[in-house]
This record gives sequence, C-alpha cells and structure tokens, in this order.
Amino acid sequence: MNDAAAIANGDIKGLARVSRAIAAASPALAGATVSPRVVLQFDHASRIYQPHESLGVRYRIEGIDDEKVRAVERSAVWYTEGKGEEDLEAHFFERLFGQDAVATAVPDGSFTIVLPTSPLSYEGVIVKVRWCVRVRIFFEGGKDFVSEHVFEVGQIPPARNRREPLA
Repeated sequence: MNDAAAIANGDIKGLARVSRAIAAASPALAGATVSPRVVLQFDHASRIYQPHESLGVRYRIEGIDDEKVRAVERSAVWYTEGKGEEDLEAHFFERLFGQDAVATAVPDGSFTIVLPTSPLSYEGVIVKVRWCVRVRIFFEGGKDFVSEHVFEVGQIPPARNRREPLA
C-alpha cells in the first residue's frame, strides 16, 4: 500500500511512516529549533532601481526567540554567476556589534544607500550580474544566519540564446 492509500484508509503504520518522513524532511515540524527569518521590504515594490538612485530597506528579524545576538551585518553586494570565476563586491557594508548597537538593529532595522553607476544587473546566457541586500546575524553560540534579498540596478533586457527564434 502506498503512502496516499495509507492516509486515505487510515492505516496507522502507514500514517506513522508518513509522519516520520515529514519530520525527517522538516526539522521545524519535528520540534527542532526553527531558523531565523528576515522579512525585508524595499522602498520600491518593483525592486528595480537606477544608478545613483537611493535604495531604502526596512527589515524585521523573526524566529530568534531567546538566542543572544552578538552582531548584525547589513550589506548591499553585487555578484556574478556563470562560467569562469565568480566575483563578489560589497557596495555597502556595516557590522553592528556590542549590546547597544545590536539593540538598534534587532529585531527591526533599516538603512538607505545611494547606488553606484555600475555594474548593472544582467541576465546573460553565460554570465549573470546580480545585486542583493544581505542581513547576517551572528549568535553568541558561534552560529550565524544569512538572508539575501535580490534587487535590480538598471534595466538591461535579458540576453537571449542564439538558438531562440526572433519574435
């Protein structure tokens, strides 16, 4: 009997098997510690910005419960993906540490930056250039958590594969 049939027929052993599979696949459902979550809001709902434009974000860190936060890093970075070496550069980087500084960034925080002239976001066939805002949380116990939120700089149309027919 498959798992769907076990559930439909109320088969206790089948239900237990499905329950164990769900618990193994999702530690949160098994009662393990839930990972933090960063809810971030850009000041442009479209997440599309132009060079030299201000980018403002507000964020809320959820799910840290009683864990002590040692530091918070906030950054805006661009990176490449694709063939060849992958590049990464921070346009903005701020690390807040110490009880007073961390208190200003947890659980809520915000920052505003002015974007540079380049690089522009690009969705190429061989290489892609992407921008993102990162919020990284460092905990007293040594672990950390990173949340990335992608946005675009400029409006270069995506490259098309040479094999794609022209419209």
